[in-house]
Amino acid sequence: MQAATLRVLVAAAAMSLAGWAQAAKPTVADAEKFVKDAEARLEKLAIDAGRAEWVAENFITDDTEVITAQAGERYLTLSGELALKARQFNGLKLPEATARKLKLLQLSLMFSNAEDRADYTRLLAKLTGAYGKGKYCPKDGNACMPLGELEKILAESRDPARLKEVWLGWHNQAASYKDDYVKYTALSNKGAREMGFADTGAFWRSNYDMPPAQFASEMERIWQQVKPLYDALHTYTRYKLRETYGPQVVPASGPIPAHLFGNMWSQSWENLYPLLKPAVAQSSYDLSKVLESRKTSAVDMTKYAERFYTSLGMETLPKSFWERSLLTKPRDREVVCHASAWDIDGDMDVRIKMCITPTAEEFSVIHHELGHIYYDLGYRKQSFLFKNGANDGFHEAIGDTVALSITPDYLQKIGLMTETPDPAQDIGPLLQRALAKVAFLPFAYTVDSWRWQVYGGQVKPADYDKAWWALREKYQGMMRPEPISANGFDAGAKFHVASDTPYARYFLAHMLQFQFHRALCREAGYTGPLHRCSIYDNKKAGAKFQAMLQMGASKPWPEALKAVTGEDRIDGGALLEYFAPLKAWLDTQNQQLAAADKARNKS
Repeated sequence: MQAATLRVLVAAAAMSLAGWAQAAKPTVADAEKFVKDAEARLEKLAIDAGRAEWVAENFITDDTEVITAQAGERYLTLSGELALKARQFNGLKLPEATARKLKLLQLSLMFSNAEDRADYTRLLAKLTGAYGKGKYCPKDGNACMPLGELEKILAESRDPARLKEVWLGWHNQAASYKDDYVKYTALSNKGAREMGFADTGAFWRSNYDMPPAQFASEMERIWQQVKPLYDALHTYTRYKLRETYGPQVVPASGPIPAHLFGNMWSQSWENLYPLLKPAVAQSSYDLSKVLESRKTSAVDMTKYAERFYTSLGMETLPKSFWERSLLTKPRDREVVCHASAWDIDGDMDVRIKMCITPTAEEFSVIHHELGHIYYDLGYRKQSFLFKNGANDGFHEAIGDTVALSITPDYLQKIGLMTETPDPAQDIGPLLQRALAKVAFLPFAYTVDSWRWQVYGGQVKPADYDKAWWALREKYQGMMRPEPISANGFDAGAKFHVASDTPYARYFLAHMLQFQFHRALCREAGYTGPLHRCSIYDNKKAGAKFQAMLQMGASKPWPEALKAVTGEDRIDGGALLEYFAPLKAWLDTQNQQLAAADKARNKS
């Protein structure tokens, strides 16, 4: 009797355990419910964090830094918890959308220690605030100068001593927040490792629908494609800088001092155009002068950009955009003037934060920033985890694609140019664009190449500047104007390092925009030289573009790329096609300049 009872009890217990195990095993329905709940909770906290960050960048105070850090900490806490819980559904056969959302959920940092979370978000807010408040204060007692004033000197002065002074002044101030950056990167790595990534660099490289090592290889492959064009531009620029500053300042070979390129980071050389422009007669047209003479306001600049997008068949910007955006620098307070686009609520509350002035450069920038806004509006009907770019390079490429259509034909159509210049004068505008686009490529590659080494532990804090300048010499052909200082942090003089914003996106964007541009020009039926094409007012091209924008992050990025271009791999071929006439011209100029230089040396 007892034995029989025991057997019954054991059997019942076994059945109970089996039932429990079966019930405990996650199902497809469980996964879908989990994702739905996770999206709702994350969206609410993302909106809160976005509002807090908006206030912090528009009202830089200790209090707004704290509020931003607290909001960021809440979001980080939840995203980390959800990332861990999402792992329970790995291995289930799930609908494509649900599986993709679970994958995206797991691309998150995780801090099991609450103090680490608090420190991480506090340090990030502090670093961003420190950059925004940064100034160069000359030792002679003259007034301290913010970044905007220093950039103006670099753009306009041709005094190498003055250029060197302000360049060093800005870069040296970054050392004041180096210690915080060291602490921050250590915490970031801790969060990445808790989620199973080797380090934060590997975590970043995992965001591209391919293994981290493959992504790094893809970056190098693309760079090698376009490097010959950059080398030709760098060689030509060296000759012209030697003519301007003399051989004592600019060496005949080797790296060139970085303070001579008209830009604080030597990432854009547009301000050198007066020194580099072709000797043959060029159009005297100057968009900056036209905008200034017409007293074009910040709102007017933004309206021009909006009308480009609506000409493609896209919607007008909501009334709240005009009420809530910051388009000019306030007189009563410091703000982060770095141009940025904001999607506050994942719906219609979209904004721009930018201190707009009527220049050709900022005319292009506002077209770029509205690209972010129209991408946000395009995918707003997607669920929360898909309200993003196909990859972060896409988000940067949308507005830049439109900016490539700021051609003489476009400017004439909108009344900012009276007649279209002769095609024989195209080299000048192509050179100007290359000074922005091509010159930027190795800098964009360098920023994250350096950070991948920092996060990976190959570069220690004592060697930050040594590694930074080794990469800048390798890829940009540049050197620091003075020897490295003991506790330098030159990388931190760039906003995206201080704010820990991944930078590979900008490199990818500079490739994608030319692929998009070529494909949309073909869709519009254009058959001429690629650099003269504008898709302005072409609804057919606009419809194809908008269809991709509406996809958001719902599909792997190669599918989004294919939807517009028919290609599923990022390729530098379109960029090379766009600049082909300039490359031929640069090669000829470099041959002639080399011969002249050789003749001078003989004499």
